[in-house]
Amino acid sequence: MSVAAQAPRRSTPAPRAPRSTFFTATLTPEQMKDKQAVVQTSAGTIVIQLLPAAAPNHVGYFMKLAQDGAYNGTTFHRAILRGLIQGGDPLTKDPAKRKWYGTGGLGMLKSEANPETHTRGAVSAVLQPGKPDSAGAQFFICVSDQPPLDGQFTVFGRVVEGLDVAQKISELPADADGLLTDRVEIVSVTIRDTPPPAPVPFESETAEQLARWRAVIETTMGPIALEFMPDLAPEHVRNFLRLAKTGVYEGTTFHRVVPGFVIQGGFMPTRREPPSEQQRAFIKTLAPEFNETLHTKGIVSMARTQDPASASTSFFICTGPAASLDRKYTVFGRVVEGLSVVEAIEQAPRDGEEPATRIEILRVRVEERLRP
Repeated sequence: MSVAAQAPRRSTPAPRAPRSTFFTATLTPEQMKDKQAVVQTSAGTIVIQLLPAAAPNHVGYFMKLAQDGAYNGTTFHRAILRGLIQGGDPLTKDPAKRKWYGTGGLGMLKSEANPETHTRGAVSAVLQPGKPDSAGAQFFICVSDQPPLDGQFTVFGRVVEGLDVAQKISELPADADGLLTDRVEIVSVTIRDTPPPAPVPFESETAEQLARWRAVIETTMGPIALEFMPDLAPEHVRNFLRLAKTGVYEGTTFHRVVPGFVIQGGFMPTRREPPSEQQRAFIKTLAPEFNETLHTKGIVSMARTQDPASASTSFFICTGPAASLDRKYTVFGRVVEGLSVVEAIEQAPRDGEEPATRIEILRVRVEERLRP
């Protein structure tokens, strides 16, 4: 979705003399390196990775305002549905100044052209119409890719957590001018050192170690327990356990049911909410690990497109023999408890191959297998 024709929109302020001096950061890019801004809002938390190498004065000014508490009590006042959200105007502290929202806090920064693009999650500076050297306190967050904005606005950060919060804000009701009808307040903005990356789950386990784990798919129709075959498909097992551990499967569904053949689930478009940035990092395609295990009732295998290397998150459980799939799809596990739940899903009312009522995966719990 492109929104360049509309965003970011401001009311034109009253004419004033051109600024003779602009803000210059007192810290060097090296001193501002590896900093994050934690934006606590009434709708949730958004974490921005700042980019001082790309826009040192924009980052320096943002950090100064944050440390001065200048953003506290401002709002995200404007949004374009699943396009972008705009905030940081000091005038938004006062609901009585609503008609001026979008005009405050500008004219402090010169443009800092850089190669950063307005992809999903980009944080960029708001400008006065037709004035490239007019950025200030206001900023906008791209909820979707906005390539027409590249080269026009200065990107100075990227959302690394909470892009789902930004998207929810973009979906709130707005008036004809794009001003949100609900008040979404910025409670605080704090600057912190970038924390070390969290360990990647199941990154280095051997096949023998992976075999110690099982997964319980908790559905709205009951639990289904799986054990795995890492000796035959180690990367598929690793992938499934990692997606389960990081909550990627939560809120997805069993979206396809073919009686006597398969029930299929874990498809990302069925998820109630988009996966977070951290979860997205774990979603990838897999090289095939076809093996000699036959697709019989209770077998768990990975769905894919015509490309053998396109398996990602969607999996299926066989409800009967499926010889046509043998050695063409990667078998990586089997149902060890809850086959009656699989059968109940298979028999649920359908519209074609789609269940008539949503059959949701509430979560997939990872646990150690009991040893004899």
